[in-house]
Amino acid sequence: MRLRISPDCTTVILSDAEYVQQLNAAGYIEPLDAADYAFDDFFPEFQKFPGHWQGDTLYSVITRFGFLGVAHNIDVLSEKDAASYSVFADQRVTGKVGHFDWHLPNLGQMSLAAGNTSAYDIDDAGWDKLQEATMAMRGQVGGFFDYGGTFSLLNDGQMLAFAGIGDWITGVLEKNGAKVRTTIPEEGGLQWTESFSIGKGTANYEMARKWIQWITSAEGQAKSADMAAYPALVPNKKGWEMLNADNLAEAKRQNMVLGTRNAMDMIREGRIQYRQLPVQQSLEDWNDFWSDYKGA
Repeated sequence: MRLRISPDCTTVILSDAEYVQQLNAAGYIEPLDAADYAFDDFFPEFQKFPGHWQGDTLYSVITRFGFLGVAHNIDVLSEKDAASYSVFADQRVTGKVGHFDWHLPNLGQMSLAAGNTSAYDIDDAGWDKLQEATMAMRGQVGGFFDYGGTFSLLNDGQMLAFAGIGDWITGVLEKNGAKVRTTIPEEGGLQWTESFSIGKGTANYEMARKWIQWITSAEGQAKSADMAAYPALVPNKKGWEMLNADNLAEAKRQNMVLGTRNAMDMIREGRIQYRQLPVQQSLEDWNDFWSDYKGA
């Protein structure tokens, strides 16, 4: 990852959480004062999010997240059907399984499907199991797609099941009447996470700080959860309260209703793992295998 930080502008960096440590190691981001941000309003699970801190020093603030599971056409596959990654082998979807073209979410899901307890921290045997499980589904796959392709092919029903994505795509479609949904399988799902940092050498640190404060406030969080580009869960409990008050239908759709079983229970029960960089293999190992898989 390469970023060029201009010293004469305000730079707020939005990144996937797994890359924050790389941004920090490269010297691209400023340390933050944790007291500036509303962590007391956050669910405890997000008050010291992994990789966003070095010791007691904060470098990035989580702003939104969501779950990755089996995305599926509900006219063809029920939520019960999609309750296991084995649905990708179902004859009803032969040639109609798509991949969002990024190795981290796809191989993380296949790692869970292969029975690895930890999706990304796997030894040689676990890595072999992941590769075997992935290659076994190659004959079912109709293609590898970017955001636009994934969006349109699910919307049109040309692809009936997708790996590597979640409600951040299916939610937009579902809200507009498409017969699609994301189901978290019994083997578990993954969490994508977006976070804000402030670029090193930013001329107007104060303006950047105020933006992150607003987007992680209750008001900013409620708006972020229902963002038109793609919906998301948010870490600020007061943001949930505001969404429940202002748009209960969307809170229900995203499983964000307080006082009932909701998305936080899935995290607390261990059904969701954070998407991250591979621990025991290199990122290049995963990328190379993904390229081999696509070319098989």
